[in-house]
Amino acid sequence: MSSGKGPDATAPASPGEDPNPQVSSIRRVEAGEMTHIAQALKDAAAHAKNSPLFPHLDTPATGKPATGTPTVAPTPTKPVPKQAGKPSGRPAAKRVGGPRPPKTPKPAKPTKRPRPTTLAQDAINAKTGQVGITSTGAPALPPRANPAAKRMISRLLASDTPPTQAFNIVERLKGTPYANPKVNAAQDASARKTLEFALDLAETMFRYGAGALEVETSVIAVTAALGLSYTDVDITNQSIHLNFSPPEGESFSMLRVVRSWTNNFAGLAEVHRLVSDIVSGGVTRQQSVDRLREISRRPKPFPRWMIGSAAGAFAAFFVIFIGGSLPGAILAFVSSLAVGQIIKYAARWRVPEFFSIATASFVVTAIAVLFHALNAPMDAALVVAGGILLLLPSARFVSALQDAINGFPVTAAGRFFSAALTYAAILTGIMTALVGGELLGAPELDVRVIDTISYPGWLLAALVVAAVIMGAITEQSEPKLLLPTGGIALLGYLILLGIQALGVGDRAAPAVAATFVGLAGRWVAYKMGAPQLVLAAPAIVFLLPGLMIFRSMYGIVFDVDDMNSAIVQMFTAFTIMMAIAGGVVFGDTIARPLIGAEVLAERRNIRRR
Repeated sequence: MSSGKGPDATAPASPGEDPNPQVSSIRRVEAGEMTHIAQALKDAAAHAKNSPLFPHLDTPATGKPATGTPTVAPTPTKPVPKQAGKPSGRPAAKRVGGPRPPKTPKPAKPTKRPRPTTLAQDAINAKTGQVGITSTGAPALPPRANPAAKRMISRLLASDTPPTQAFNIVERLKGTPYANPKVNAAQDASARKTLEFALDLAETMFRYGAGALEVETSVIAVTAALGLSYTDVDITNQSIHLNFSPPEGESFSMLRVVRSWTNNFAGLAEVHRLVSDIVSGGVTRQQSVDRLREISRRPKPFPRWMIGSAAGAFAAFFVIFIGGSLPGAILAFVSSLAVGQIIKYAARWRVPEFFSIATASFVVTAIAVLFHALNAPMDAALVVAGGILLLLPSARFVSALQDAINGFPVTAAGRFFSAALTYAAILTGIMTALVGGELLGAPELDVRVIDTISYPGWLLAALVVAAVIMGAITEQSEPKLLLPTGGIALLGYLILLGIQALGVGDRAAPAVAATFVGLAGRWVAYKMGAPQLVLAAPAIVFLLPGLMIFRSMYGIVFDVDDMNSAIVQMFTAFTIMMAIAGGVVFGDTIARPLIGAEVLAERRNIRRR
């Protein structure tokens, strides 16, 4: 809506012509514009009245400026001539008795003319659709229907969000660390290059283990910050589809398929910081491309021998945590080293993940059964429980449940199926080792009664922190995130002890502890500049029911008479794993609005400086 200083108030409107085609091309107006229409029209009239540039301020007769309101002299009317008789076009009939006396003509009625107007009033009439005459004396007819009334009726008949109208994709950023992105006006106008960079970014995040929501929000934030406000994102289990369709210009549609995965939480944290810098407006597109290429080529923070040693240390610490002996911890360390070598060569030979995980769990169980047959001073069930814990797809379960809750059913279904397949591979390896041990004459294990050793509480807390740090190293987390990850795990363990002391069952207590882990993980991740998954996924490993899985599997294989209870126990273990994943997602959901509000406030303060 014009404020009275535009072309509507400084130039006369031609009769029959739209005075402002820009206004007529707008289908919908804002509520604030409709509210202040009267004030805008008054400002237009006052500006046109007081401006010395308009010729209508001079009186036509004298050419001198008028002191009051300028008026226009009316057009003089011609006098009507007196007629003596009938018009000459018709022959007059003869009158009997003499000619008719001439008829006195009636005076012509003065025509009602609208009051002359000024150019400012012409502009107002053109705006509001009123009928009058212009300053030249010509009738000022409305060029079209009242635009204000037309827009008001359109707003009354149409809803605010029609079903066929696409919503603003940037609204998906509310409650995330990327809310309110700053658009860099100096960016290159090449939309195709920007979409290619967004696809590279999304592929890198998927390869490093990010969830679908994290990838979508990152792509939306990056494309919006780089000047592409009309980009739609579609993410499935293995593909990212971007569609750029501006109102004017060329449209692009690009697809990328992700076919490989790797453990690199450090790279995922670096990509997260890159997206934050782009959203803040301090990085151009070319700089972003160079940084992403550098992140992809950067070596992982820990070498392979350290990853294998960390996996063995994790298994040893966890065996002691659940009540195992020192020989059992040493055996778990050795079996984990063997598992690391198996997985490395399986990846090199491109063996499917199902068979590599099944072989790894078979080796762990076979070593435990072998030393149990040799009467070693350890409990085989605890060794197996510690050895298979890192094989459990805990991070994949968390990502799958998060995708299902956040509205990515296809991606969630794919990840759930992949996690369930890994779970089935672990069970297959355990079952094969137990059956093979029985065929070779190995003694039967008594999984109902397991001899555990009681350790002091401070030692258990220290073991939790140490085991979680070792697990974070196996996920290639950043060195500066190791201690925060251990601290979050310690918080979850203390909350678990408190919940159990209140009488909550063993099935609900891990879910409550995982909720606090997810909440704390989101907060610490925001402070450390990393995604929540990097800290929360390793911190919940100690909550996983590894011993329950082995007991149920052993019961299914050897206790045929009581198979129903073994199946129920297996289902219970799976339910606990899902509850833990749900708790992490719920904690993240609780913390997300708080983090989003803080990010928005900080970004506004930065822009005011």
